[in-house]
Amino acid sequence: MPTGDRDQMPFLLLLPNLVTIAGMCLGLTAIRFAMVGRFEIAVILVILSALIDGMDGLIARRLRATSEFGAELDSLSDFLCFGVAPGLLVYRFAMGEGNALGWVFVLVYAAAGCLRLARFNVMRGEDGAGKTHFTGVPAPAGAMLALLPMFLTLSDLLDARDWPMATAVWLALVGVLMISRLPTPSPKAMRVPRWGVGALLMGTVIGMGLIFSRFWSFMVVVDLAYAVTLLPGLWRTRGRILR
Repeated sequence: MPTGDRDQMPFLLLLPNLVTIAGMCLGLTAIRFAMVGRFEIAVILVILSALIDGMDGLIARRLRATSEFGAELDSLSDFLCFGVAPGLLVYRFAMGEGNALGWVFVLVYAAAGCLRLARFNVMRGEDGAGKTHFTGVPAPAGAMLALLPMFLTLSDLLDARDWPMATAVWLALVGVLMISRLPTPSPKAMRVPRWGVGALLMGTVIGMGLIFSRFWSFMVVVDLAYAVTLLPGLWRTRGRILR
């Protein structure tokens, strides 16, 4: 092989890492918008980073471009986008800058996100592949649950800023779910019965309509629907989710 070919890398092998970097930049930019009080844009950027997080792994597998470097880069990006950014957003939005006790709960959430991703790295290849569930709430789903108080406020259902400590406790609870042993649904293992295909298609139509008319209400519904899927696992493992 010519020396020049050995010194070059196919662009397609880099594409998953470029997507991961793009998601990381969205998370960082969300923090920047939160710092200047533009919370709606900040939340949308975190949501977009969650969508991108689902794409990079899929692209890597389809292109057969998976690598240890890409996996580690993805975990570091996830910690920023789903461990740090949501905690800072909720803190700035609902608790203000002087709530020292609230900040403790933000630290609990961020640390839980870090521990969740560390455990995922150790169990890589075991958690999700060929299994019907994940162990604990995945980081992107945890971020969406953490942002629920902001979704509720932006949809005018209630104002989380009137309940700063309740919001702080919610953050900590989401952190506990992320590091728990709770079995949570894996999209790879989901199956739809034939009789439910039509309902799912119509639900998609309704969801698309809500996205462009009542976006924040749609996000509340998505969060609550996901929370409902956790209830059977919580019932089966009650009192043992951290063991």
